[in-house]
Amino acid sequence: MMDKADNGAATPPPVVGAKDEALALVGEQKHDVDQAAEARVVRKIDLFLIPAMMVGYGLVYYDKAILGSAVLFGMTTDLQLTVVDSSTTPPTVDTRRLSWATSLFYFGMLAGLYPMTFALQRFNLGRVLGGVVILWSAVCMLTATVTTHQGLYAQRFFLGFVESIIPTGFMCIVSGYYTQAEQSLRQSWWFSSTGLFTIIGGALNYGFASIQGGDLKRWQYIYLLAGSLTFIFGLFCFVMPSSPVSAWFLTKEERFIAVERLRAGQTGVRCTVFKPSQLREAIFDVKIWLVALMMASAYTVNGAVSGFGPLIVSTFGWSTLASILFQFPLGGLCFLVILLTGYLGSKFNNIRIIMLVLTCLPVIAGCAIIWKSEWSHHAAAPVVGYSITGFFGGTVSLIITVGMSNVAGHTKKSFMAATIFVAYCVGNIVGPQLIWSQTKVHHYPALWLGLIIWYGFFFPNCLSKSKITP
Repeated sequence: MMDKADNGAATPPPVVGAKDEALALVGEQKHDVDQAAEARVVRKIDLFLIPAMMVGYGLVYYDKAILGSAVLFGMTTDLQLTVVDSSTTPPTVDTRRLSWATSLFYFGMLAGLYPMTFALQRFNLGRVLGGVVILWSAVCMLTATVTTHQGLYAQRFFLGFVESIIPTGFMCIVSGYYTQAEQSLRQSWWFSSTGLFTIIGGALNYGFASIQGGDLKRWQYIYLLAGSLTFIFGLFCFVMPSSPVSAWFLTKEERFIAVERLRAGQTGVRCTVFKPSQLREAIFDVKIWLVALMMASAYTVNGAVSGFGPLIVSTFGWSTLASILFQFPLGGLCFLVILLTGYLGSKFNNIRIIMLVLTCLPVIAGCAIIWKSEWSHHAAAPVVGYSITGFFGGTVSLIITVGMSNVAGHTKKSFMAATIFVAYCVGNIVGPQLIWSQTKVHHYPALWLGLIIWYGFFFPNCLSKSKITP
């Protein structure tokens, strides 16, 4: 069903420019689509969009997670991110500056989320994406010039501001190109790069750890590389079509099929006309707010892991290089769980809520193992617990899919996408603030207990949601 039907309008307005792009292409009447031709069109869309989105979101995750490895390469000392209190016995280390450097990235995302969503709604998607990603690459590379923790605060805020366009834009792209039945698997494909780039980024950081010479610090080289890779991706974004209607990589016949196939799915395609009726409907939709609560709960793990992951592992008695290598099991598990839950969600009906609960259980177990195990030299148990928290990737992927596949109309989709990522930012802001350096001897109880409580919140929330949407 096209967005025009969302308003219940039987007669199109007299001004052609105000009509939905999709309706102008396929007309008012429904047309039959050959299944073989439709499958061919879907494959072409997959081959163009999915690899690009995997790279794009992978760069987002690598970019924000660099901080966790950079602190092991002298960044904390160079930028005064830790404060040592020598008046205590033994001396204590205050890491609150590092916590705020991590959280401020997501304050920047919060600030940029709605302006970026508005830009995606109103203007050419490729030009907006390309321009903002090029700006993002510049901000990333400028990290190498920062000399104080205050400068890092500013850099992290603006980095989050420009990067906010990627996750929201990608959710809208998937919901605008694919039917509801197809969205679960496609969302999982691009979101799986969270785990994939944990491995790729870890391997790159491991290589930079071996640098001994040069005029720059090792952490500065990491940011210059990330910014350069982002710049290349930004150039590609300029050719990203706004919707199936303008998909230049499809023939005219294929564009017609790409739009017509969405009609039965009632997902709608991209329309730059803002629709107040859809906004009102979204604000009063209980499902949207339940999804937001679950997203905030789930992403407290990521907030701690992305900013402190290698540093946390190093407190288990492992070296800098080993701490980076131990990101690989977490990333690999995250990658596989996201793909598996996406596949199962696309093959079987009404199992996403069940999978949400099941993916929470290993995260709770992992937090409990880390908290209660012994942190001795080369301790294995906390590393195992840390690794199985990678199941959180499946949890958040399912939340995104449940949210985006249960709304129709581009205005409502945009509101849902933005609301999900407001919750995403809130969870990431809270996570680093639960790491209190003075409680290290007690294994950061506020962090692990807090995560267990947050994930325990999923059970009544999932029960409530299952009563609303079967």
